[in-house]
Amino acid sequence: MSSRVSATDLVTYARALLAGTGLEAEKAQAVAEVLVEGDLLGHTTHGLQLLPGYLTELEQGRMARAGSPKVLADFPAAVTWDGNRLPGPWLAREALALAAVRARTQGTCTVVIRRSHHLACLAAYLQPIAEQGLMVLLSCSDPSAGGVAPHGGRKAIYTPDPLAAAWPTDQGPVMLDVSMSITTNGLSKRLKAEGGRFPGAWAVDGGGNPTDDPAALFGENPGALLPLGGTDHGHKGYALGLLIEALTGGLAGHGRADPAEGWSANVFLQVLDPALFGTRDDFIRQTSWLADACRRNPPRPGFERVRLPGEAGLKRRADQLARGIELYPGILAALAPWARKFGVVAPAA
Repeated sequence: MSSRVSATDLVTYARALLAGTGLEAEKAQAVAEVLVEGDLLGHTTHGLQLLPGYLTELEQGRMARAGSPKVLADFPAAVTWDGNRLPGPWLAREALALAAVRARTQGTCTVVIRRSHHLACLAAYLQPIAEQGLMVLLSCSDPSAGGVAPHGGRKAIYTPDPLAAAWPTDQGPVMLDVSMSITTNGLSKRLKAEGGRFPGAWAVDGGGNPTDDPAALFGENPGALLPLGGTDHGHKGYALGLLIEALTGGLAGHGRADPAEGWSANVFLQVLDPALFGTRDDFIRQTSWLADACRRNPPRPGFERVRLPGEAGLKRRADQLARGIELYPGILAALAPWARKFGVVAPAA
């Protein structure tokens, strides 16, 4: 049986490591909770696997340890922040809290953030908003990085540009978190390190040839990930990627047209209160009808049943909260040098 670690113990452990770098207590708590939530939901490349990188960024001053975002614009339903390279999980939580409050009087509130640090797993932010009876959209891009080629191209220009969203039904929220590329940079790096392959031709090599080898993304003549849809329908993922870039860097007014500052994020988030459009009851009636119809749809061969987006992740979350998180191999080992450095005791399995 695989060893499991209590989610509470992992949050305490991560928070202590972050505090060891001098990160303010409130921010350390937010980052720790978001990273562990990513692992709870099963997004193992965007959970605690990110923590060693975050600790390095904090220690070397590339992630800010203290301070607040600078307000660049503030209208009732449209807010723009400069994140001052503060931790993305803390910034995103603060922005979502603000947007949720304002959505209840304005119907909707959008916050865009330039110069945030990395956000980790976008799905980790969704459930608390949907459980308030609200709808949320969240996306981000990293203007200092690439990874994805435009449809028909062979060199990386933009990032996988995820889009996450959630909304309530009468049987719990629908939650989605999808990239506008076939896969992520994080999974590509993991597979390369492990000598693995993609399940299909998810990338192109430096010559533009489709490949299942993640190593083709690295080296002197690197290739790129393909947009969502791959070689056949990648024009769709390409178009969606450009949309995310416009919502994040475009609306924030800062991005790829500016000098790179290192690992970062531009963020778009929007919260909507269905009660100020139609009524909350009518919203739930519509979303619940469709969710139920999808669940009752007869499955095609190879599928046990039809599930809703986020259903498997929420089930995994409940199981791991009860039985402990089954961490991806190597995560605790990667954190061990930091634990020794800061005198923090690792959690027991």
